[in-house]
Parts: sequence; C-alpha cells; structure tokens
Amino acid sequence: MPYTLRSESPATPNASISRRRFLSRIAMLAAVAPVKFSTSAPVAPDAPKRFAGTQFSPWSPGSLDIHHISTGRGNSTLVICPDGTTVMVDAGAIYSPLKYTIAPKPDGTRRPGEWISRYAARHMVPTGSNRIDFLMLTHFHLDHIGEFTPELPWSANGAYRLTGAMDVAEAIPIQRVIDRGFPHYSYPQSITDPTLRNYIDYIRFRSQHAQPVEKFRAGSAEQIVLVFAPEKYTDFKVRNLAVNGEVWTGNGDEARPCFPPIATLGPRSFPTENMCCAAIRLQYGRFSYYTGGDLECDTGYENVLWRDIESPVARAAGRVTVAVTDHHGYVNAVGPAFVRALRPRAFINFGWDSAHPTIPAMANMLSRELYPDEREIYATAVKPENLIVTRALEKLKSSNGHVVIRVPPGGEHFSVVILDNSDESDWVIGEFGPFASA
Repeated sequence: MPYTLRSESPATPNASISRRRFLSRIAMLAAVAPVKFSTSAPVAPDAPKRFAGTQFSPWSPGSLDIHHISTGRGNSTLVICPDGTTVMVDAGAIYSPLKYTIAPKPDGTRRPGEWISRYAARHMVPTGSNRIDFLMLTHFHLDHIGEFTPELPWSANGAYRLTGAMDVAEAIPIQRVIDRGFPHYSYPQSITDPTLRNYIDYIRFRSQHAQPVEKFRAGSAEQIVLVFAPEKYTDFKVRNLAVNGEVWTGNGDEARPCFPPIATLGPRSFPTENMCCAAIRLQYGRFSYYTGGDLECDTGYENVLWRDIESPVARAAGRVTVAVTDHHGYVNAVGPAFVRALRPRAFINFGWDSAHPTIPAMANMLSRELYPDEREIYATAVKPENLIVTRALEKLKSSNGHVVIRVPPGGEHFSVVILDNSDESDWVIGEFGPFASA
C-alpha cells in the first residue's frame, strides 16, 4: 500500500546488515524501474553550460562530492570525502499537511528517511564501504532528525520508532553519531518533546550496544576526520565552528561563549533550539564549505544582541566557496553579516515550507552591496506559491532537485550538478560550472 503522510510503511532491515546484504540491496535499487529522463525539476533556461540529460557519474577517489538530498520534507546532506569517508549532516522528516509544505519527493510511498537512505546507499557504492562513518545532527528539530508520530513503525529492535535519522540507521550502519546534547540532553533545559524523546531512545540503544555517540565540540578539527587514507589528503579538514553558543575563536581549538550563563537567564529568555545549532566549515585545498543548520540572527523586539548567533559564527567561518543558507532562508536568518562574511560563489537553500526562502534572505544573497562577486543560488525545492510571492526566486539557477557539489582532486574548482528527484534514476537535469574555488 502506498505510504501517505502520517501512515505506516513497512520497516527497513536492521542496521546490522552485512556487506553482502547491503550490496544486494543496491543491486535491487538499481533495478527498481526503467531509467527515464524527467523534466519535472525546472532549471533556469540560461543555467547549464552543458545540458546533460545523462546518468550522474559516480564518485571517484580523490574527489569530494556533497549531496544536498531533495525530499521536500527536511534537510539531509551526504558528504563523500576524497578517501571515501562518508559524513551525513542531518536526516530530517516531516509529515505535515501539504497546505503550507512542499509535496514529498519523489512521492509519498516511502517515509523521507527511507528515501534518504536509499539515495545514500546508491551513491556510496563506489566507496566500497557499507556504512556512514559520521552522522552529525545540527539540532533536534523534526526537519533535521525526523518527526515522531504514533503511527510510525518500530525499529526491528523495538527500542524506537522509525523516522528520519532512525530510518537511515535502520538501513545503513552508522559508525559514529555526533550531536549537540549527548549525554544529558539538558542544555539549555530538558526537553520532553516526543520527537526528541524518540531520538534519545535511539541514542540510548546505541550506547547500550557500544555504538559510539559523541557531543559536538566547538572549535575542534579532530572530531570529523578522514578514516581511510588521511595521509593522502592532508589538505582536507572539517572545523567545528559552533554549538550551544560556543564559537571558534580562530586560535587552535579554542571556542568562546556567546550566550550568557543559563543561570543568569529566565526560562523565557533561554536560547532557542535553532540558536544552539552545530555548524562546520569543510576545507579541501582551495575549496571551502559552510553549513550551520538553523542558526538565527534575529535579536528580538528588545534588540538583545547576543541572540544574533548567526553573525559571529559566519565571521568565524570567513569566506567560503559554497554556503548552505541558515534556517532555510527564513526571515530570521541569512542576515547581512552572514552574507558579507561568507561571500560564497554558490548558496544552497533547503526547502520544505512555503516560506523557504523569504524575500529578505533572497535580497541579502543577491546584494552586490554586501559583496560584489558573482554568485548563484540553488534550491532543493520551492513551493509553487512562493514563486508568486517572492519574485526574486526567478533568479534561482535551480528550484527543484538534488543539488550536488562536485570538487575534483585538489579542490581548485567545483561544479554544481542538479539531479532529478522525481524518481531514483539520478538523471542529470542541469550542470553548472566549473567555477574557481575561492
């Protein structure tokens, strides 16, 4: 029976799958349906220098591929590092009605986490690995970890419900989980939200079975690392920029607090979940990349300056080649300081809501006053109604599809490849670049 929003779907196999079973699943995925070209993901007419309409070429050793997976139901990014190490940043899943949200991609026959795991499994095959080495979760909102609803199926181990990140873990072994709250999940206060409780049940199961879980450490460059051949790619590094209001100083692994001590604040003034997001800066040769979940810059009506955490994090990152917009390009993020500090050649916006992105965010990203250089904006999905309200969306280079950043060995340049998200064929529907890495 097709899966619809808030209804049950068959569970995927246990996370302890063997390599043989993993590879057999990939073979099965490849035979799901005849490959066909689709034009369901619109690309701006003047966008591609090469119109492909061909199958996406697989990752190869020495290259860096960053896949922004388009489900229309939350954020998820798969990073395939030069030595085959894999990093997944977030694995969201929402089941909200379609009045305000984008329709599921490819469709509603599977949960978003299942689509994410199937996409990741296909593109991981060339690495020869059957696992995700690092699952980094920026924060605990449902569009980043997976919404809980009572209708969701149980994991095969019976410890938690399957959604988002848990769906991924059910299909692909996760070597190490890194999040902002482990082990107590009490900053800035304990949360009783059922979505987080379900995720904590998953973490508890991992801990009981000696599966590594770590707290994200602001300032560290030793937490997300190459695991297969680090000696071959010494110009690759992931720097932890910020988490829970702690921001890298630029000096070694030091971080400084940007939030007041919780003891000095009343509960109504606590930092929000978005403000506590984890952010990273990835470097490969001259290429650099920023992603920071849902960090915000809004200081509120009382203009409480420390509540703008987005700006100091962006300044800590400095200029990058590619930047993921904070908070889906909503009205309280992607502020002028963010754009001025990062100055990317390409922005990428994850969309699942009718307000992703908003007019102010688009204006900032397009502003030549904030920085004069050339830039493009790519969106994983845009709700059609937003195209009417936000006329600046006409300037998007792509408004629907998986957005893949491909960086050849050495990191001197990069290309942007848009993949069809209407099925699992991975047809290329647009290609941009190559662009010089900044």
